[in-house]
Amino acid sequence: MAKRQPEMFELEITSLGAQGDGVGERDGVPVFVSGAMPGDTVQVAARETRRNGIYTELIDITENSPGRIKPECAHFGACGGCQLQFLSDDVYQAWVKDRTAMALAHHGFDASLVADPIITPKASRRRVAMKALRVASGVVLGFNERQSHQIVDVKACPVTRPELTGLFDPLRKLLSGLLDQRMAATVHLTMTASGVDILIEAAKELDLAARESLVEFANYHDIAALHWQDQGFLDPVAIRREAVMDFAGAKVPLPPAAFIQASDEGEAALVRVVTEACAGLGRVADLFCGIGTFSFPLAKEHQVLAVEGAKNALDALQGAANFASGFKQIVAKHRDLFRRPLSAKELEMFDAVVFDPPRAGAKDQVAELAKSTVQRVVAVSCNPNTFSRDARTLADGGYRLESVQPVDQFLWSPHMELVGVFTKDRKPE
Repeated sequence: MAKRQPEMFELEITSLGAQGDGVGERDGVPVFVSGAMPGDTVQVAARETRRNGIYTELIDITENSPGRIKPECAHFGACGGCQLQFLSDDVYQAWVKDRTAMALAHHGFDASLVADPIITPKASRRRVAMKALRVASGVVLGFNERQSHQIVDVKACPVTRPELTGLFDPLRKLLSGLLDQRMAATVHLTMTASGVDILIEAAKELDLAARESLVEFANYHDIAALHWQDQGFLDPVAIRREAVMDFAGAKVPLPPAAFIQASDEGEAALVRVVTEACAGLGRVADLFCGIGTFSFPLAKEHQVLAVEGAKNALDALQGAANFASGFKQIVAKHRDLFRRPLSAKELEMFDAVVFDPPRAGAKDQVAELAKSTVQRVVAVSCNPNTFSRDARTLADGGYRLESVQPVDQFLWSPHMELVGVFTKDRKPE
């Protein structure tokens, strides 16, 4: 039987969806087109029908939107990152704001609560995780194609800091001498306050020659620290300087490939909103605190309880707090907040709570917060949908959402951070 050919049709794009797809309508049904934008007229092929609409493949753009610009990256269209480079700055900024407002609207919040987004500049990403594969001609090093495991061999990256992109070619040469044929690796690059930190994950035990190559590489390129991880075993091959982050003057050791905000500029924007929201209040609990991105800036003015489930991150925070000066008391507490959220009663002693959970949000912890008497809650999130869900729980518990600040650290992509500020008026005693 001959394979059925996909239906082809012309479509006018009228909006952008939450994932950056162009959206049009056909017979009252939403149609999603990756690579299209409002104002485009496109030829598409229908590929899949889902509950929320028809997903298509872009065949041709017959009329360009006036807001379409030429992407500056040579890898655009192949690389799975930065898929919205063709949007002009004003269109992109409006979409970031609208996407936040749409997520909030689904849970009954007004769009006027959303501030204009803070968008970090090009060449500001300070951490990347790259894929590597040894092939006959050498090593392919880069990022995956969209919705694929195929690696795009990236020569340059306009969103990443030059201290990191300058290592791409030297890393290819290094890994060509270390990886066996068809062997894969993941390379984590992080720009820290003390220099570049590198973690290479590969299923290979290092021999003496490999170690010498790694040490020579670290010395030549002035790498702060280089670790090799083989099936869970972490090997500190070359530690020339301790990799540290600077949080409000506190030097915090960075565990290899530990989470930090994606850019200096994005971190500064988030910290500013968080600290301003807590200004003038007393004790603060920083939940899902990581290595202390918010804990240390907050401790300039507040006593802080820092709670984290990842032991290595909390140990780094505690170690830095033990030697840092110019801060009020920081108490570090190891606790899995997904299994054992702080109860409403435990939260009574705090005037403000900051929480910054993973993408899934903090449903159980937020339920306890909603029942609490905490005056100010500051929610930091990397997912507008779970943020909006948690915001509704807080609002139903008596909190008033004052403002939402989008912070886009992942230029030309659907990923973003949000900071929401909530207030509960305390009942007179």
